[in-house]
Amino acid sequence: MRLLDILLGRTKPVEPDLDQLFALPSAAVTLEVTAGFTPTGQGAVCFATVEGAAFEQTHREVRALLDADAGREGPPVELEEDAYGYSWLVSRRSPDELPQLVNDLHAVNSSLEVNGFGPQLLCSLAGFRNEDGRGLALVYLYKRGTFYPFAPLPGTAERRDNALELRVRAALEGDLRIEQDLGRWFPLWGAPGL
Repeated sequence: MRLLDILLGRTKPVEPDLDQLFALPSAAVTLEVTAGFTPTGQGAVCFATVEGAAFEQTHREVRALLDADAGREGPPVELEEDAYGYSWLVSRRSPDELPQLVNDLHAVNSSLEVNGFGPQLLCSLAGFRNEDGRGLALVYLYKRGTFYPFAPLPGTAERRDNALELRVRAALEGDLRIEQDLGRWFPLWGAPGL
């Protein structure tokens, strides 16, 4: 960073560090011990909707890459669009396959990035549930290189459990690079994989 940037308050954007995703399995152990949440086996990568032949080719490459995994039931990743117009590449595995799910998320992010779709990448998430069926997601912000918990309250209203999110943040600060700006803890209503 140059002196003029410092004086004008400009900051250099954080470089995405997809290897941060590999910290999720150890964070999952901490999350289970401290809050009783276990992996669901579902995760997703969110990006601004892209159309065209280049994206279709990238999607085929991602499917081919993940299709090599013989232990999977069903398609390796499914493309879904949410009510807000964002696209999600969703991976579903058994709950005890969190390391493989993390590999899927990393592969999807990397493939999109390498093929020029990095600016469209928004976030990735891994889903968790407790014994009461409450959902929780650990969300990785692609452009920030940080995580935050998202805990929607059960029911139809779009409300979240802020107290639970703060408890999870405190529990996982030693395991994950947590987003410190709470204003960036965006709600992901209706996100696949939650």
